[in-house]
Amino acid sequence: MKPMGATQDEYYRGVRTVPYDLVKELSIAVGAVGIVVLLVAALLSSPNVPSVTIAAWAQNDPVDFVTTATGELAGTTTSAGYGNPYNTNGPGQKWGPIAPQTWLGTRIPIDSADTFVIQPLNRIAINNADLATALDTWRKTGSDQQGKWTDAYTKALATATAKDGKVVVADGDYGPLPTMMASLLEMGQSGALDGLLQINGRFYQTDYTPALLFMGDGGYLSGQAQTWNLLGNQWGMMNETGKYPGQTWLWLYTAWYQVPPFTSSNGFLGVNSSNADLVIVILMTVLTAALAAVPLIPILRDIPRWIPIHRLIWRDYYSPKRPSPVPETPDPALAQRGPS
Repeated sequence: MKPMGATQDEYYRGVRTVPYDLVKELSIAVGAVGIVVLLVAALLSSPNVPSVTIAAWAQNDPVDFVTTATGELAGTTTSAGYGNPYNTNGPGQKWGPIAPQTWLGTRIPIDSADTFVIQPLNRIAINNADLATALDTWRKTGSDQQGKWTDAYTKALATATAKDGKVVVADGDYGPLPTMMASLLEMGQSGALDGLLQINGRFYQTDYTPALLFMGDGGYLSGQAQTWNLLGNQWGMMNETGKYPGQTWLWLYTAWYQVPPFTSSNGFLGVNSSNADLVIVILMTVLTAALAAVPLIPILRDIPRWIPIHRLIWRDYYSPKRPSPVPETPDPALAQRGPS
């Protein structure tokens, strides 16, 4: 308008206008969508179920909880022998010379026995003389005797029962383990253990790694996954809980877990079920890079020219009989003003 020397009123003179309140329209749109969302949420709810917690585990399956905690002390659980990034007790996954777990080292140090059992019990032993004595006995005993206690207690837990929220085992020489496990079970059932395993020294306690590792060592969490069809052999990562569809884009990853050699204990070319996670990540990285490089790869980039599927989709555009667009009739008022 300035090069023409015209004001806004002069520029739009003769052009039909209507009032439009953008704020009003936006408010109406947000309000309408909000009402629809609330109605749909009230009628259909959400496919998600409440988060699994240590408290729920200890309350619903105390025998499995105590069995898992005893395994942490004995060093027989999955996390105890996992390897990096948590400890050096396992070799980790590798494919030939490719071993990123070893390269990156122990970045999240977790001692299963200390983190999941001893440290939480130390926090409440101040007000519990019997527990303090039991912990002192455990520390002063050699590893051989500790192993005998955990072995005997683990065998007794195979036939243990739960009564009034407590675990009942047959009489035997278990040392201080019954007192320690009873206190840990009480912590778990009260919800205190959930909070203790999230303490990370930061203002916001959002590190769920220890709690998830502890629950993953037991059978309760995997039982919940099986109930909701979330196991790996059920294409778990791409499912929502129940029968709801999930993140379908994850099938690119989960599909590999359903076919050889990733399902085999032997496999070929060094690929098997023990290093499936690592090899699948490498495979998907290579395929993703190849997809991004399609315009640069001589043969792949020519496929659309050899197989012109796009011409079928855009057949109206590529049609030789496509009519020319009809020119619009210029507005007389604009024509009088000249070019802008």
